[in-house]
Amino acid sequence: MSDSTVNTSNAPPPVGAYPHARVVGDMLFLSGVGPRQANSTDIPGVTLNASGQVTERDIEAQCRACFANARAVVEAAGFRWSDVVDVLVFLTHMKEDFATYNRVYAECFAGEGNPNPARTTIEITALPTPIAVEIKITAVRNA
Repeated sequence: MSDSTVNTSNAPPPVGAYPHARVVGDMLFLSGVGPRQANSTDIPGVTLNASGQVTERDIEAQCRACFANARAVVEAAGFRWSDVVDVLVFLTHMKEDFATYNRVYAECFAGEGNPNPARTTIEITALPTPIAVEIKITAVRNA
């Protein structure tokens, strides 16, 4: 059984000592991926003040960037978006953000040509950077 790590410059670098993903046999396990831009510390949809506090956030922009980053890792690992079988999403403001997140999610994961994976969405109090959404994916080759 093959086992390898995946890192790509097409997604933001991990914020800790871990790879973007691991491939074990025909399975891909993504580490949590947020909306930061690749090769940058910029976070789409986040405005920070001089103290580093979030003053404005656009959950739609963050979701779109987050899903694009996750897709970049999936494809860098040699998997297809249609191979995605399970999605775990963390939101920091469930009540305020779920409807927008759910609409963007449906654009990425529902409809012809997109996977229809199992999904879990949970609210957490914080993420390691000033983001409001993070995604974790499991894919199976040729699912």
